Amino acid sequence: YFIRAGVAHEVSALIEYRGMKLQEAAQMALDAVKKLGGAGGLIAIDKNGEIALPFNTNGMYRGYVDPNGKFVVEIYK
Repeated sequence: YFIRAGVAHEVSALIEYRGMKLQEAAQMALDAVKKLGGAGGLIAIDKNGEIALPFNTNGMYRGYVDPNGKFVVEIYK
């Protein structure tokens, strides 16, 4: 479903052409996946180092290093 929805391209296009923030664009792209019947999540990073980690499942393993150098690892919302 992620390929069918063109998620990576959609996030990029929403940011470039609509001026959306990364979190909003990533969530909108994930909503398109859900409308097709898909479930999952994505990890997105913009040119400024901002991150978005939306998911529409009970949990998603994810991790990142915050701006202060702290390691963050999460599974559930």
